[in-house]
Amino acid sequence: MTIAKETAELLAKLGVAKEALSGGDLVVRSPVTGEQLAALKQISAADAGKAIDAAHEAFKAWRLVPGPKRGELVRLLGEELRAHKAELGRLVSIEVGKIPSEGLGEVQEMIDICDFAVGLSRQLYGLTIATERPGHRMMETWHPLGVVGVISAFNFPVAVWSWNAALALVCGDSVVWKPSEKTPLTALACEAIFARAVKRFGTDAPANLAPVLIGERGIGEVLVDNPKVALVSATGSTRMGREVGPRLAKRFARAVLELGGNNAGIVCPSADLDMALRAIAFGAMGTAGQRCTTLRRLFVHESVYDQLVPRLKKAYESVSVGNPLETSSLVGPLIDKMAFDGMQKALKEAGEHGGKITGGARVENGHKDAYYVRPALVEMPKQAGPVLEETFAPILYVMKYSDFDQVLDLHNAVGAGLSSSIFTRDLQESERFLSADGSDCGIANVNIGTSGAEIGGAFGGEKETGGGRESGSDAWKAYMRRATNTVNYSKALPLAQGVSFDID
Repeated sequence: MTIAKETAELLAKLGVAKEALSGGDLVVRSPVTGEQLAALKQISAADAGKAIDAAHEAFKAWRLVPGPKRGELVRLLGEELRAHKAELGRLVSIEVGKIPSEGLGEVQEMIDICDFAVGLSRQLYGLTIATERPGHRMMETWHPLGVVGVISAFNFPVAVWSWNAALALVCGDSVVWKPSEKTPLTALACEAIFARAVKRFGTDAPANLAPVLIGERGIGEVLVDNPKVALVSATGSTRMGREVGPRLAKRFARAVLELGGNNAGIVCPSADLDMALRAIAFGAMGTAGQRCTTLRRLFVHESVYDQLVPRLKKAYESVSVGNPLETSSLVGPLIDKMAFDGMQKALKEAGEHGGKITGGARVENGHKDAYYVRPALVEMPKQAGPVLEETFAPILYVMKYSDFDQVLDLHNAVGAGLSSSIFTRDLQESERFLSADGSDCGIANVNIGTSGAEIGGAFGGEKETGGGRESGSDAWKAYMRRATNTVNYSKALPLAQGVSFDID
């Protein structure tokens, strides 16, 4: 069976109409073989605006549904995802090129965030605040915000939508999703799965609660600029964020920006090298280096460098690269030729800066439009050139260090600040790494890698990563508006701060 035929069968099982897959000019290809999967019709800017208007009307009805009842819809969404985990996970592998366990793992993230959000629907707490005025009560309340726009990237085509949608829906918002033009089929599948949950939920769910907008950059711009979109959660490059952020700020809309991640790890003298090796290998090579949390820089103490790095090089030379749908390979394809060209450009620059390169060559698999590469390990004399920039490909730059204060400075000396890790059994080193003058990233780990965040913690980073937070913890507050309320139940009217304003 061809991949195109399997894709059509999967989409049919998931509830996507056959006629939606042809007749358009947005060609969708699988990175696994380069084979065309569909030709989708793109929404016009005018129709995108109408969809946002409809979502705004849906919001006005949905905000009046009690939070626990809204949680019931998300519970049903989680049930539908459980029932279709195999099909959706397989579709993720086809459309992105992820190995099967990673495709299924992404759908599991969706299920997990639904479970989290269901509980959250009964915990949208405000504070009761001590007031200086007798006979008064002060409190804060949280209310639904409005239409939430989601612009997602290709590498996590369904999980990122769910992180936002599950929270936004229990918070009382509607959600408009513009998926990556490289991975729209999984978005159509999610739309169909959500529609089944809505059907089971009944009439309390208004129409147009979570529409999907299929299109390219211009549709994303419509979402960013529309005054009825209260918040835009955008995942992508720092370059994209520099354009989206100011446009949202211009109209005082909220932004949740999940941008670049030039993530680093530190291997200290006391590290468990077996553990470090496994964590580094997955962090740097998993998803073919196409995670925002991929490990891209590694600082190894000079006392263990010669023990660890040769083992790492051996892993890079032997790791299996190939078709994730037909083999047990651990590394699948890059998303497209642009990604491959970017990787080769970075490796060339690294060589010009004195880097010693292991791997990085293209791996032929009989499909000229599929781009498989052997992950690259580059031993660098110092942190310079392409090491300072994120290349969305499996390149790990390895550098030697001797002083802990110095390596912390080097660790933080890049624009992005998403994820980080340290491998040590020294309590002082681990605590220093997590302290105020340690890692400057939104995620800082000890004795685990940079990838594989759980949904219970808020996900996001600092500096050029954008400062946004999605998923767990108190990230829900971004999707609601806060009001401070003071209630006077006395028979007097004392003013705050002792102000006197008596009138006859």
